[in-house]
Amino acid sequence: MEHTMPRDYYDVLGVQRNASKDEIKQAFRRLARQYHPDVSDARDAEDRFKEINEAYQVLSDDRLRAAYDRYGHAGVGNAASGGFGGGMSGVEDIFEEIFGSFGFGGFGGFGGRRRRATRGRDLRYDLTLDFEEAVFGTEIEIEVTRQESCETCHGSRAAPGSQTRTCPECNGRGQVRRIQQAFGFSVVNVVTCPRCKGSGEIVETPCPTCHGTGVQRKTRTLEVKIPPGVDDGMQVRLGGEGEPSSNGGPTGDLYVVIHVRPHEFFKRRDNDIILELSINVAQAALGDVIEVPTVDGPVELTVPPGTQSGKVIRLRGHGVPKLRRDGSTSGRGDQLVVLNVEVPTKLTREQRELFEQLAQTLGHKVTPQKVGRGFVDRIADFFGGNA
Repeated sequence: MEHTMPRDYYDVLGVQRNASKDEIKQAFRRLARQYHPDVSDARDAEDRFKEINEAYQVLSDDRLRAAYDRYGHAGVGNAASGGFGGGMSGVEDIFEEIFGSFGFGGFGGFGGRRRRATRGRDLRYDLTLDFEEAVFGTEIEIEVTRQESCETCHGSRAAPGSQTRTCPECNGRGQVRRIQQAFGFSVVNVVTCPRCKGSGEIVETPCPTCHGTGVQRKTRTLEVKIPPGVDDGMQVRLGGEGEPSSNGGPTGDLYVVIHVRPHEFFKRRDNDIILELSINVAQAALGDVIEVPTVDGPVELTVPPGTQSGKVIRLRGHGVPKLRRDGSTSGRGDQLVVLNVEVPTKLTREQRELFEQLAQTLGHKVTPQKVGRGFVDRIADFFGGNA
């Protein structure tokens, strides 16, 4: 089997043999950023990172560097892989400086700082509204069950009069390091402290109300103001009405998700309301003034003589308020009344006689229609291109 001789550690880091410890450290920082497998797309990134790590462990340690300078790779043996246990503290510090600032999941959180305060969990509430409530808005009370800060210990988790102490395992940081060997080099993982569960403190006497959790589950009644013009799937955010943070951060928000019940007659499209209405053949032929329902109440509508089935008449301003992003409104859409001419399927004797007399005057001639803009096209004009 052919063996490849390892590269010179000074060449690996790109420094001179008389380089200072600061120069070696700076070279390692630069190359570690470049070749770390989490950030590099290079095929050999993992091998290069291992090589860089080994070189730094040797050259950053005075004893190992002296042995390397005198005897080469034979002088350090397997020290670069952690066999001598030397040099790792310096590597951990470098990882802390490099990856702690970048926020990588595997390396973030190195260092002696306490875990950063996190925001409380957001909550969701599904609210179903009637069609008219969505159009005009409403104020409604909802009940939300959530975790809240304990009323006895106020979130400290300790019984009144007792004290907490700094966790001896993590020294108050809320996190501990775990060193593992992988691919020939040591990898440091930061995990939540198992003793204090990330709080950095040990509670000697837990609060009797919350049993040391710092929170209680409570049901609150909240008033929600629904703006006019909301549609199915929209959300109303109630800031600060979510759950509290577990370590002093801001409280989460409550998102009220809107669901709108289908209406018996009305259908919404954007800010317009669509109503299909049936008229008889006499109203279509002669014209008529009829009463049609709207969300504002009954409105008179003039059916012009000779109305064909599928004709659309617009009632301006009887649609849905146009909701802005800031919750205000600007005008309203329209109501589109689609007239369908209904042909009777059952006739009385008198009606049949009248239709027969009408048929004599109209004749039996049929006329093919030229290809052009038909019913589907006209409907598409009103409905935004979707029939």
